Amino acid sequence: MAARRERIWYQGEAPPLSWRLLAHLYGALTALRRAAYRRGWLRAYTVEKPVVVVGNISVGGTGKTPLTVALVQALAARGLRVGVVSRGYGGSARGPLLVDAQAAAAVVGDEPLLIHRLSGAPVAIGRDRVAAAQLLLASAPLDVILADDGLQHYRLARKVEICVIDGARRFGNRRLLPAGPLREPLRRLERVDFRVCNGGVAHADEVQLHLRDDGASRLLDPADHVALERFAHGRVHAVAGIGNPQRFFDSLRACRIEVIAHPFADHHLFSPADLDFGDGLPVLMTSKDAVKCRDFARPHWWQVGVRAQLPDAFLDALTHRILAP
Repeated sequence: MAARRERIWYQGEAPPLSWRLLAHLYGALTALRRAAYRRGWLRAYTVEKPVVVVGNISVGGTGKTPLTVALVQALAARGLRVGVVSRGYGGSARGPLLVDAQAAAAVVGDEPLLIHRLSGAPVAIGRDRVAAAQLLLASAPLDVILADDGLQHYRLARKVEICVIDGARRFGNRRLLPAGPLREPLRRLERVDFRVCNGGVAHADEVQLHLRDDGASRLLDPADHVALERFAHGRVHAVAGIGNPQRFFDSLRACRIEVIAHPFADHHLFSPADLDFGDGLPVLMTSKDAVKCRDFARPHWWQVGVRAQLPDAFLDALTHRILAP
């Protein structure tokens, strides 16, 4: 099914009639929901501090997590105290719940745990993101809240919206789910404050985001940090349970690493058997996957990190928008 969906969404294969009919139904329901919030039939709740939503209109990995980490760090460098709210997708907790560094990804979700560990920012998860934001504000003095993957969560009112775009795959066939990868129609982009393009070439009205490799760290000893060139011209098992595993595999191949690819579903909860490949070859995985594997890691498992690079002009404009009355 996944291979067929990839062909239909991104490679030009026509979607079946049933998918197209469901897409029309999905579009009608989402339009009705947006209208309900716009006209006040459903209530959006405003919390005490400005909320900046980081999300997308397409499914799959677009780079929201490294962007969120970079925004936390950049805003902190500009004097703002930042917290993060997330649904906690993939975790069992309904929340609201504060995330700490010892939390289990199976409980709080892999992305919130990774954001907390990488940025040090306070993070709260909850399916009710209004309650999560209120818990966050009660737990720490903050100036702004970043809502991770909350573009379609209209119940939490926001001051700024940032939409992340996959610069390589863009919007595929431009159809709504399930006939295409879109959660909302393309015209939704007209209402966001900033569009951030991850990879590829940004359009004139987009901000260019570059994800740079940050080397690899041994899971059992994060202080053992090496450049990816250490694995060049050798074979490795590459593991990715993210929205777009191919992006990770391609990044390793660009470093002249011979990749044995092992894609998994997004937010997959790994077990030791998943990574038992019967040889001693290095196993390289994303940071998002590493937070779920550290408790049963082996000496030859490595986490590959990335750093998000953003233009200062965008970060200054975002800060100005947050602080504006």
